[in-house]
Amino acid sequence: MMLQRKNRLRALSLGAIAVTGALALTACGSDDTGSGSKASGNPSGATNASSIKCDNAKGQLLADGSSAQKNAIDAWVKEFSQACGVQINYKGGGSGAGVTSFNQGQLAFAGSDSALKPDEVTASKKVCSGGQGIDLPMVGGPIALGYNVPGVDNLVLDAPTIAKIFDSKIKNWNDPAIKKLNPSAKLPDLKIQAFHRSEDSGTTDNFTKYLKATTPDNWKYSGGKAWQAQGGQAASGSAGVAQGVKQNSGAIGYFELSYAKDMNTVSIATGAKAPVKPSVESATADIAAAKVVGTGKDLSLKLDYATKAENAYPITLVTYEIVCDKGNKADTLPATKAFLGYIAGEDGQKLLTSNNYAPIPAEINSKVRATIEGLS
Repeated sequence: MMLQRKNRLRALSLGAIAVTGALALTACGSDDTGSGSKASGNPSGATNASSIKCDNAKGQLLADGSSAQKNAIDAWVKEFSQACGVQINYKGGGSGAGVTSFNQGQLAFAGSDSALKPDEVTASKKVCSGGQGIDLPMVGGPIALGYNVPGVDNLVLDAPTIAKIFDSKIKNWNDPAIKKLNPSAKLPDLKIQAFHRSEDSGTTDNFTKYLKATTPDNWKYSGGKAWQAQGGQAASGSAGVAQGVKQNSGAIGYFELSYAKDMNTVSIATGAKAPVKPSVESATADIAAAKVVGTGKDLSLKLDYATKAENAYPITLVTYEIVCDKGNKADTLPATKAFLGYIAGEDGQKLLTSNNYAPIPAEINSKVRATIEGLS
């Protein structure tokens, strides 16, 4: 009995030594804050962490903005933080909140689905010592129209019909305009509940720009980040709108494709041979035709919302990371440059497609990388 007890104690002691040794090795392997990785291995769909250049990045970064890109940011942060040990807190409170907080000097960078407006650039100069805020296109993707209509798995809408739905002029799913576009569908006599964003949103801005560009007679609002049409249901963030659609029969809403999992999405009749479904590929086809219209180091883009190209989805957005071209805070600049450099790099952009986002076209992305290298 005594011998068995001694053997058990000896085994526990050896186990403790083994665990302690393993922890010590782990700690030794996590001290490097220079180029390279703190972690090894390559989980399925993940970046090879050893390829991430930390470049003396350290500390914490606070960021906020576009909720449309939050799923992409979360995937990037997981890989980057694992490699470099930098803590990045991205709130995803909406593009309007992100730009406002950035221009108040509260953030290392902001995410916005709309490029900075002239007054926002002027405000940024108070924060960016000797410089100004600039737009770096980083995430592309379709704005999907998710819907919850029992018995209808395939739904086609065009711009005039979409505008009338979100302006509360088409109120039921069996409306003649919807029937005309879906002659074989069994459309129910069901009230439409159109969900929109409650806060200032770049997704709203892009969605309404599409309506204004393609059907101005049916969408007479001036546009911008704030929702202006009357009626409908308001929800916070892309996640809130998606949840509202999922939970309410007869609902429809707009949000980035990554929020449309387990949900039916609308195909858009653009004038092409066939209606176009939102996908990474169809969004990429549209974004590839975008033009850089920013000046200096600003790389804001002009999208073609009225495209009729085959398999080009017209309701797309590009999320910009907003950062100072000069005058970034010295304590956050290394980590900001390292993180932005990673997400604009080949490995960072590869993560987008697996998360239902569209990479930025190579020609534009090369300019983004060069701009990031010159941040000061």
